[in-house]
Amino acid sequence: MLRDALPQIITPLPGPKAKAIIARRGEAVPEAVKCVYPCVIKRGEGAMFEDVDGNIFLDWVGGVGVLNIGYSHPEVIAAVREQAGNYFHAMMNIVTHEGYIKLAEKMNRIIPVKGEKSKTMFVNSGAEAVENAVKIAKSYTGRPNIIVFSGAFHGRTLLAATMTSKKAYAHGLGPFPDGIYRAEFPYLFRGPKGYTEAESIAYYLEKLYKVFEEASPAEYVAAIVFEPVQGEGGFIPAPLEWAKAVRRLCDEKGILMIVDEVQTGFARSGRMFVANYWAEAGFAPDIIATAKSIAGGIPLSAVTARAEIFDGVKSGIIGGTFGGNALACASALKVIEIIERDNLCARSLEIEGKCRERFQLWQEKYEEVGDVRGIGCMMGLEFVTDKTSRNPNPQLVARIIASAAGQGLIVENAGIYGNVIRFLCPLVVTDAQLARGLEILESALETCRQN
Repeated sequence: MLRDALPQIITPLPGPKAKAIIARRGEAVPEAVKCVYPCVIKRGEGAMFEDVDGNIFLDWVGGVGVLNIGYSHPEVIAAVREQAGNYFHAMMNIVTHEGYIKLAEKMNRIIPVKGEKSKTMFVNSGAEAVENAVKIAKSYTGRPNIIVFSGAFHGRTLLAATMTSKKAYAHGLGPFPDGIYRAEFPYLFRGPKGYTEAESIAYYLEKLYKVFEEASPAEYVAAIVFEPVQGEGGFIPAPLEWAKAVRRLCDEKGILMIVDEVQTGFARSGRMFVANYWAEAGFAPDIIATAKSIAGGIPLSAVTARAEIFDGVKSGIIGGTFGGNALACASALKVIEIIERDNLCARSLEIEGKCRERFQLWQEKYEEVGDVRGIGCMMGLEFVTDKTSRNPNPQLVARIIASAAGQGLIVENAGIYGNVIRFLCPLVVTDAQLARGLEILESALETCRQN
């Protein structure tokens, strides 16, 4: 079975069939919708996919964090097929469908937001979830401004692109929405030299307070928005003590804390959400945005907040045609059931243990591996020219990615310099597949560092 297979490349990449389809892509699809991988998927199972030429790949990108339960889970297929036999769609603003209610009830039970009672709404993408979270915060507080961070990625719609730090995602698209102010995220690997972690956290908190002085007074700030592990920014975890201090700051200033768990959610971190760790430590966000692995590949996203916040939103501000689509809700209910039943949070920590041990050996062995970081099965390897200068090495990363793909392993870069290799492997990967992937990645690293 494909789900138990190991990577196998039988033709030079791209193979003849893939080459022909990729050529058609160049004619029919905008060049700006980029893809650097020389393969065309035919089918996928578990953590593996086969391309149209019969090559078999291990996928460590997972549709960028969408496939936590893997490709083509048979129970999810059956759930979607059953729902499709009844109806595809019923807009919640017009006709109530129970799948939306069941999924909202489930999300309210598993998402750890501050407050005794919570509510959930559904939209279609991570960017939509983040934008709605901001709208909800503004409507509830009556305040106009938000604070975001360096290295942030929140999406490509206009507001989300403005919130996103890297302006390559919004080049030439202005004018941009007003009232968005940026503080420095605690990127400890590139923090002040010679500082302890505690000193670095204090430094970054001071930078956050500076925003109130230099950009927007606190009484005009509706929300502080951040990712618990920055994705596109380079897989940088928010230190626990920093996140706890942001929670205290929000409470002091009447600001809502919005956490973007679009990529970190649904067992990726070793808990259902990173915010579970925070709730265990005695603090939780006010609003959480989720998406990606929520429905196993069907477009769906969610915003969860305490009922008081949602009840303070003016009518007409939130909603949408496809939000909480019936097929997507059926898929999501089954995905969450599988995650809980199959203990994928625990599996995430098992995978992390195996990978982190190997990655840290590489960090000791290779001058170019500057940092190993992440939470659970969301890890990043930051590559540098040398450990003394810590100069980013995106050229090496690009070569490693190409070499790994040629051996049947799909990995992707990240980071503001493009010098981080991200690990987002499906949580259903087998031990044999994981071991082979680590072998391929180290082989690519060995070969490419010498070129």
